[in-house]
Amino acid sequence: MAETITLRVLGPDDLAFLLAVEDGLFDNWVRPDQAKAFLRDRHHQIVLAFEGKVCVGMASGQVMFHPDKAPAFFIAEVGVRDAYQRRGIAKRLCERLKLEAKALGCEGIWVATEHDNAAARGLYRSLGARETEDIVVYDWDDPAMNG
Repeated sequence: MAETITLRVLGPDDLAFLLAVEDGLFDNWVRPDQAKAFLRDRHHQIVLAFEGKVCVGMASGQVMFHPDKAPAFFIAEVGVRDAYQRRGIAKRLCERLKLEAKALGCEGIWVATEHDNAAARGLYRSLGARETEDIVVYDWDDPAMNG
């Protein structure tokens, strides 16, 4: 039997879909307050992939505004459950997310990944992305900064 994967772009009324995602697809459990805020803001986008009623993949991102240039879209996360990888699901998710970004007026789309993440790098190349060499990323992902 051939698998049928369907995609769904979530909107403000789709909180139940996010809350129903089983553990392991996102880095952490979905927080209802954050999920609700995410879905209410049209500049945040998320696409889920389903096999039947089971969520097997996701891609999310947000519009970035600058005072001196057109909006750009940052793809924040792409994930597909291990049993469903290498079937083109991540590519379909990213292609749909790119369409959503363009519909929101974004002229640029970008994503970052680890240098040794061969699967992600291959995915983004297959989507026609240009790899930028010699970029250094800094972050402040530290809960202590909130205090």
